[in-house]
Amino acid sequence: MTQVTLKLFASLSDYLPAAERVGNRVVVEVAPDATVAQLLDRFAVPAEQAKLVLRNGVYLAPEERATTRLADGDEIAVWPPVAGG
Repeated sequence: MTQVTLKLFASLSDYLPAAERVGNRVVVEVAPDATVAQLLDRFAVPAEQAKLVLRNGVYLAPEERATTRLADGDEIAVWPPVAGG
C-alpha cells in the first residue's frame, strides 16, 4: 500500500473524519495505482469545491487530477474557492 497525507483547508475540512478536523490532515493508505481524483472521491470532496490542489507543493490543474498517480509519502493539499473584496 501507499501512504499519503491529505490536507483539507477552510470549509473542505468538513470532509475529514471528525477526529482529524482540528489538524486539517489525515494520513491514509491508498492503492499503489490510486490517483489524486480517487483520493478526493474517497472523502467525498466535490470536484467543483477543490479549486486549488497541490501535490507536494506543486499545483495540479483539474484535468491532471484524474491521471496523476499518488506515490508513497505524497502530501495533497486542497483549498476551496474563496471570495473576497
